[in-house]
Amino acid sequence: MAQIHPKTTPIYQTSVFTFEDLNDLELYFEQPDQKYMYSRYGNPNSDELAEEVNKLEEGEGAVATSSGMSAILTAVLTYCQSGDHLLCAEEIYGGSAALLSQELTRMGIAVSYVPSQELYTLDGHVKENTKLLLAETMSNPLLQVVDLQRLSAETKRTGIKLLIDNTFATPVITKPLHLGADMVIHSVTKYLSGHSDVTAGTVVAAKAEDMERSKQIMRVYGLNLSPFESWLAARGLKTLQVRMKQHCFNALAVAEFLSRHPKVKQVWYPGLPQHPQHKLSKAQGCGMFGGMLSFRLEDDLETVNSFMKALQHIPFAPSLAGVSSSISHPLRTSHRSLNPEQQQKLGITLGVIRLSVGIEETVELLADLAQALEKTK
Repeated sequence: MAQIHPKTTPIYQTSVFTFEDLNDLELYFEQPDQKYMYSRYGNPNSDELAEEVNKLEEGEGAVATSSGMSAILTAVLTYCQSGDHLLCAEEIYGGSAALLSQELTRMGIAVSYVPSQELYTLDGHVKENTKLLLAETMSNPLLQVVDLQRLSAETKRTGIKLLIDNTFATPVITKPLHLGADMVIHSVTKYLSGHSDVTAGTVVAAKAEDMERSKQIMRVYGLNLSPFESWLAARGLKTLQVRMKQHCFNALAVAEFLSRHPKVKQVWYPGLPQHPQHKLSKAQGCGMFGGMLSFRLEDDLETVNSFMKALQHIPFAPSLAGVSSSISHPLRTSHRSLNPEQQQKLGITLGVIRLSVGIEETVELLADLAQALEKTK
């Protein structure tokens, strides 16, 4: 049979790999990176995805996981165990907060939340057993931008690790490891895959020894990604650069339009000059500001519902970062687990709508938003 040289990596849809004999098996344990035994331990498709994300983030190794949540779990457990304490930025994805406060505390890991204005002065928050700080490059859902160089300097000064969720920015816009982060996580479900057909995550480390620990956690906890999902994500990753350019272009146009509309009370988008971290975001993101924004209508249920129903091409879907635009409602979805006091403190009210801006024709997006706002009560 002629040799086959596929341009695209085949799907290795297998749970286990075979060996010729005991000597062949022994080679696996001597050189586990050269052979495969069991897909929970490693698979060519998940390895390809991890390697490609590692290249983008310019790290020292990466691992693919079954979801963004499992990526966060893997990263935290890389540095923390029972009896340890971790810090988390107060403005964080609601799912991350639920994992930390509801589950990791049951494992004996204490969690404290740091207000945005205190992120760069951690002395009052760091304890003897504090191991790391978790923050997002751009916060979900109100797009507050973290100064990663400043934050890195502060975590190094206080002797803790810096873990950054780079899902909203992607390595196309910001590379946190370059700015001093110790580890980066992604919900690959979002921009990296990009087509709303994959649930996956990745963890990327600045140091090889940290990545070895992350891989061990992935294998033992069974947080691995399936071969087919890995293949889909790696395929989506090939268009990330060009997709992000269009996401950013459209989002800026939409943000400018919404900021001028009389029915819109407020817009959160780092690309707008009035955004409090606009200059930081411009410098840290190489002039790109991402495809996510949030805006606020009247804090009234009928107002929000009438707007959602009037949209003709932008569905209400509680996720983000697909090629097609979608809206979400943080109060009732991503931040539902927070108590009313926490929601109010973060500014997540009934009228706040998160908009994931896709790569459609800009004029079509603006037209749909315009007609929906016209019909909004």
